[in-house]
Amino acid sequence: MDFTKLSAYVDALPSLNVPGCDLMVFQDHRLLFRRSAGSRDAEGRQPVREDDTYWLYSATKLFTTCAAMQLVEKGKIHLDDPVSGYLPAYARMTVKAENGARPARRMMTLRHLMSMQSGMTYDLESTAIRAALKACPEADTRALTDAMASEPLEFEPGTDFLYSLSHDVLAAVIEEASGEKFSAYLKKHIFDPLGLETMGFAIRDPGRQSAQYFFHPEEGRVIPFSNAENRFRLSPRYESGGAGLLGDVRDYALFADALACGGEGKDGSRVLSPEMIQLWRANQLEAKARRSFDGWNRKGYSYALGVRTRVDLSLGGPGSIGEFGWDGAAGAWTMVDPARRLSAFFAMHVHNFNYAYDVIHPTLRQLIYEGADAK
Repeated sequence: MDFTKLSAYVDALPSLNVPGCDLMVFQDHRLLFRRSAGSRDAEGRQPVREDDTYWLYSATKLFTTCAAMQLVEKGKIHLDDPVSGYLPAYARMTVKAENGARPARRMMTLRHLMSMQSGMTYDLESTAIRAALKACPEADTRALTDAMASEPLEFEPGTDFLYSLSHDVLAAVIEEASGEKFSAYLKKHIFDPLGLETMGFAIRDPGRQSAQYFFHPEEGRVIPFSNAENRFRLSPRYESGGAGLLGDVRDYALFADALACGGEGKDGSRVLSPEMIQLWRANQLEAKARRSFDGWNRKGYSYALGVRTRVDLSLGGPGSIGEFGWDGAAGAWTMVDPARRLSAFFAMHVHNFNYAYDVIHPTLRQLIYEGADAK
């Protein structure tokens, strides 16, 4: 193994509009590589620390869909169950039409939620959400996701792909099916078994939180966010299954390592069976939906039950069929390769920065495989 090129690339990221970042790579429960670069504070005076915490944003989705797959494994939910069987507000959905909205002809299922084929959108300022928050500024996960059901869908469930608030609704399903608050479920069934100590839905130690930034393409530079909070946290009691978690790099990397090793953590704690991981990462998109997903420029990938999944090795560089993961709005990225028992997690905190997804993440993946295979 030789990670010289990977080290040099991470070291160069602060010169590429990434003020601070951290990367961990595991294989078969063994730490292969860790490297950080840049600063943790907006003033650029403090180097990145190993115990810094980051908002995960959509990298949260791996935890949420893992929790759902646990419930599938236990027989508490089934992928083709109607969402309305758990959340009655979803029994009479409507779909956008020329003259307003019409009743949906197809029932929305849990599979549709997980695979982003529900027809929902990612409008955090929708009429329904605004009205629910006006009525109750501290509305919880169930109240707000019930409100979302009143918005018309963009298309019939199961007929196309559209990235959306589907996994926030999935969090409410998990609460209903398990009888536990979403955060309590994650803690009991994923965080505690794997020894993840920093994961949560609110900043507990502001002194450990990495500064956030916003990229201005017109100026070609980043500026610090004045607000360290998470805009996907719609209220103090809302636990977003799609984008609500924060934690440190070590915790997320241990989670990814467990998934790469058949669902078993380094101390033997199991969070999911290999069979469920195989189902979780199985492609869910047919032709029309796949064309919509291709607009995300994840070369060589399709979308599975809440994760990208590698389906074509002729595109996107080295890797393995079935490698899966996802990323986040501020540039977080995770990679899980069960065939190689190889995993990685990368954290940064820059919003509106497409360069991270189009260039940084693919480059990290390529250099990880090159370094792991070097002799």
